[in-house]
Amino acid sequence: MGIIEIVSPKIRDAPEVNIYDLEGKAVSRIRLPDVFTLPIRIDVIRRAHHAALTASIQPQGRDPLAGKRRVGESWGIGYSVARVPRLDNGRAVIAPMTRGGRRAHAPTTMKVVEEEVNKKERIYAIASAIAATALREFVIKRGHRVPEGVSLPVVVVTDMENISSSKQAKDLLSKIGLWQDVERAYNGIRIRSGKGKRRGRRYVEPKSILVVISRKDANAIKAFRNLPGVDVAYIGCLGIQHLAPGGVPGRLMLISEEALKEIGNRFKVIHI
Repeated sequence: MGIIEIVSPKIRDAPEVNIYDLEGKAVSRIRLPDVFTLPIRIDVIRRAHHAALTASIQPQGRDPLAGKRRVGESWGIGYSVARVPRLDNGRAVIAPMTRGGRRAHAPTTMKVVEEEVNKKERIYAIASAIAATALREFVIKRGHRVPEGVSLPVVVVTDMENISSSKQAKDLLSKIGLWQDVERAYNGIRIRSGKGKRRGRRYVEPKSILVVISRKDANAIKAFRNLPGVDVAYIGCLGIQHLAPGGVPGRLMLISEEALKEIGNRFKVIHI
């Protein structure tokens, strides 16, 4: 994905945020890219999220011959029985109301399941969801627990991508003050209600921190990915389902300094 130009009115200036080191201390400040000044379009974000969600659904159908592998035929009139296909012994077959018969109005693979979205609309939704990660009211509304003194999004030095163990990842989050949000996600894990619990999705796990890195081979991927509710995304694969789970913007984002610069290089905002 190359440079993406987005035309939008300017409603606020890009704020400055702290850059934290691996000890959780603010060592410098950086101005956020212009993509963080975009208005938050919840309607566009929800539409793009719905399109991404339906794109992952596999079309469901039935065997065209299901319930029809019989040689029954109607006996006609004069036998005091209903005129449905029957075997020689009198058992009714094939018809939808019979035992083992075909299904009436069965699902078909021809049904259109995926809701498509325009390319520019999808890109704008991603950019708008990125902007929402810098607004505390949206992050708090999603249920995240963020200390008062921490600037959003949480920018950490690029050395964060070299973290190689979950213990080091936990220490970093604890020093910054974000571990309480991981604990919130852990305490919210519960057994799913309904039949889904016996279909490979037994537990429901709340979403916690989104860790964004600049390299797809960074050690931090394995260090952060097993923490409760934490998602790790490479900047080239950052999508609407990472930034706005459930179509709700305001994900608590922990991003490396290099990944933040890469976002500024990818999204070019033209103010009108």
